[in-house]
Amino acid sequence: MTKQATVRLPEDLAEAAEAVARVKGTSVNALIIESLSTEIARVLSDVDFTERSGKLLERDKQLLDRLAR
Repeated sequence: MTKQATVRLPEDLAEAAEAVARVKGTSVNALIIESLSTEIARVLSDVDFTERSGKLLERDKQLLDRLAR
């Protein structure tokens, strides 16, 4: 299953993406998916990020628990 999203790119970035995709023999869509997947994997392996996200999720859970009372 896929989800469609609209991405607004600055013109110079869009042109660069088109050029890179063309040279790689792929689509801009595939290039964006590959790039986003790589960045998400990088961020998820960042210990600082995972610690901050855990704290944020805990804070959100506490807030939701208070609201549910």
